[in-house]
Formats: sequence, structure tokens, C-alpha cells
Amino acid sequence: MSAITTRSASAAASRRGELAAFLRLRRERITPEDVGLPGGPRRRTPGLRREEVAQRAGVGVAWYTWLEQGRAINPSVQVLDAIARALLLGPEERAHLHRLAGVPGAVGCPPARHPLPPEAGAMQTILDSLSPLPAGVVSAGYDVLAFNDAYAALDPRMVLLSPPDRNVLWRLFTADEVSQPLVDWEREVSFMVGQLRAEFGRRLTDPRWRAYIRKLSEASPLFVELWARHEVSAPATHRKQFRTADGRTVTITATGFTTTDFPDAKLWVYTPADQDAVRVIGELLDRYREIGAAGLVAEGAGRRTES
Repeated sequence: MSAITTRSASAAASRRGELAAFLRLRRERITPEDVGLPGGPRRRTPGLRREEVAQRAGVGVAWYTWLEQGRAINPSVQVLDAIARALLLGPEERAHLHRLAGVPGAVGCPPARHPLPPEAGAMQTILDSLSPLPAGVVSAGYDVLAFNDAYAALDPRMVLLSPPDRNVLWRLFTADEVSQPLVDWEREVSFMVGQLRAEFGRRLTDPRWRAYIRKLSEASPLFVELWARHEVSAPATHRKQFRTADGRTVTITATGFTTTDFPDAKLWVYTPADQDAVRVIGELLDRYREIGAAGLVAEGAGRRTES
């Protein structure tokens, strides 16, 4: 067997394994009551039984069981859509199902563009023009590729990392409690891991992505726990709270934009949610331009010690 054939077979087996786990976990989260079936006290299976999913989807029980076991079968788009309806999958979950099943034409990943190439000066100009709104360009794997001064002022510890180490998820899963920038950590991180899982579904055979997932798994048991849920989500405008270097809380609305020049990354803009947030971000920005990121972190540490 050639090396190419071996790699292809390994990639197919990996994809089928991901598909099997995804189907099983989505089945287990649905209660009989969710789909109008009687529950009963004697049920041992969490969620729906395989035969119940098969019946709802109009497929054979044995065939659906093989799919959940990761066997080498090729479901049609129509059958996958029926399974998606049976499992009450949302649009992003349905697209993820298609990718894991290897449906021809399922949306894959755009070409990687990390780090931003030298000709990306126009993007930095856009970021700078958005101040005092914090804004940054973040890759599908949460690498921070570029940012403006307001972004640096809001999270100076990120800026102090070397460029290859500026990764949002790595920072969130490895930082100590004092330096965590998010107030509602669990909600935000769960949301981001769901997006990461969806992006990973587009890159199952990419060794860099597999190494990235291994690195996060080795660093954080909490990441392992969230990753094992196989939940997927799509980027969405949402409100979140930052904890500043000096301990204040800032509420912002995060909005993501995709650009044609960098389809594998998003431009995220943070809009202050109220006048207090406007004031705090303005003060942090002025101070950042005076004393820099290291100065903001040191100043914040000093204030916490005094209090």
C-alpha cells in the first residue's frame, strides 16, 4: 500500500470516528419528550435510542448503527438531512454533519493566511481608524494576527506575548485566575470551543490543526472536557464582559466581519455597551499610549496590592 493510500485511509477513518462521536452525542442530548415520545421510568439509554433515531429518519436500524459505529458507508445528502431533522440539528450542526460525512461540495476551509502577509498594511490602517473601538483580526484557530491600540489597552497581557503565542484560547485555558480577561469565562469559552470544533471539521486532515488540538488538550483538562462534547457553533454578534488590567469590568458587544482578502480570519470589533464602558476604554487607551502594555499590567497589579 502506498504512503498516499495509507494517509487517505487514515484520514477517512479519522473522519468516520468524528462522525460517529458527533451522532452519538447529539442523540444522547435529546429526550423522548423533545420529539413527542413517551419517556418512561425503565429507559436506560440517555436521550433517544438508535432505533428511535432511525425510525424518525426513515432509515434502517442496522444501517444507522453502522454509521454511529464509524463503519465505511456513504450516506446520501438526503439521508443526512433526514438524520439532521431526526436529531434536531441546527444549521451549523447540519453543515458540520455534511463535512464529517464527506459530502461532495460540503463547504471546506479557505486557504490559510497566517500570519497576515506584508501586503496587509491596509488592514492595519482599518484597525487603527476604528479606535477608540477595540478591534483585532483573529484566525479560525483564534490566533490574534493584528490589533489596534484600543484592543491592546483592553487586554495588554495578550499584547505582551510574542506574536506566535498570541492565541485567545491558549491564553484563556492556561492563564491564572488573576490574569483572566473574561468575566463569564465558562460561557465564552464554551462558545469559542464550539466554533473551533466547527472549524476543525473543515480541516480534519490538517496536521497543524491536529497538533494544535493536542497542544490544548495536553495543557488543559477543561479543554478536553469541552472538546469531548462535540458541540458546534457559528460566530455571532454577542455581548461579553472584560476584566481590565486594573480590575474594572467593561461590557462590550463583539461583532465579527469576514473580508475577501483574509477569508480564514475575522475582523472583530468591540462596541462599548454603555457610557461607562466608553469612559473606561477611553481612559485605558490614553494610559496605554502613555505607559504601554507592560505599564498597564504593572499599574493594575499595584492597585490590586493596595486594595
